[in-house]
Amino acid sequence: MKSLLAKGLSTVFLLSFALMGASAHAQSQRVITDQQGSITIKGTPTRVIALEYSFVDALAAVGVSPVGVADDKNIERILPEIRELIKPWQSVGVRPQPSLEAISQLKPDLIIADAERHSTIYNDLMAIAPTILLKSRGETYQENLQSATKIGIAVNKADEMAARIEQHHKIMDQYKAKLTSNESFQFAVVTDKGMWLHGPNSYAGGVITALGLHGPAVPKTDKAYIEVSFEQLLKINPDWLLLGPYKPHTIYDHWQSNPLSKMLKVEKTEQAVKVSPQLWSLNRGILAAEGIAKNLSDIINQ
Repeated sequence: MKSLLAKGLSTVFLLSFALMGASAHAQSQRVITDQQGSITIKGTPTRVIALEYSFVDALAAVGVSPVGVADDKNIERILPEIRELIKPWQSVGVRPQPSLEAISQLKPDLIIADAERHSTIYNDLMAIAPTILLKSRGETYQENLQSATKIGIAVNKADEMAARIEQHHKIMDQYKAKLTSNESFQFAVVTDKGMWLHGPNSYAGGVITALGLHGPAVPKTDKAYIEVSFEQLLKINPDWLLLGPYKPHTIYDHWQSNPLSKMLKVEKTEQAVKVSPQLWSLNRGILAAEGIAKNLSDIINQ
């Protein structure tokens, strides 16, 4: 009787051990669906290369330092809040055309690439290391959080990323409770050549909506970025115009000399405000969204 009991316990132990082993194996291999299809990531990547700023934001959110970044050869383009959370990296060139040689020399075990910019070099990247293609340029705020979730799975920090996103929602809700306004808010990138409104389908537009604020009525389009003339801006006429300048002197400065500029609400109320294009447009991510929320809170409540 005892031998049968011992044999039964031994079988249960072996079965439990086998199930534990299978679970550990399942965690070490993860299938991620990206813009290319699906890819299996094995183990925990330790040498990650990020080819877009939003991917660096996601990595920093869970304490992963990329060894290489397509930083346009200018680390200042990445937010200080992000740089504080990660170790120094090696530049692999500019985002539209990163250096394959520089990427290869870093011996990565994971590359995170942009589906729009890097699809043409996808096979070259895959020849170097497992590569996931995610949306970055033109993605919405919600799509950005989905990409962050996939990055968390890829670097074997799914639980940490889920917890960080939950914390993010709480932070955004706290700002939302403070940002009560019926006025319209419009962010625009502006250069000496033109102005591009970031519409409802843009990342910044999505953050504004998530904070319980709304934008002005803009031309119906699926485009995230809408180039406008002075006449079109005058027609849209937002209550707040948040300007992300990429040049010291922009076309908006020129428009202000137009006598009709007095018809702009923001000129009457002095609610045309310069903000950081790095924060509002370039970086896009969990940390960036929280920075935008703080920036908006400071602007409205000043």
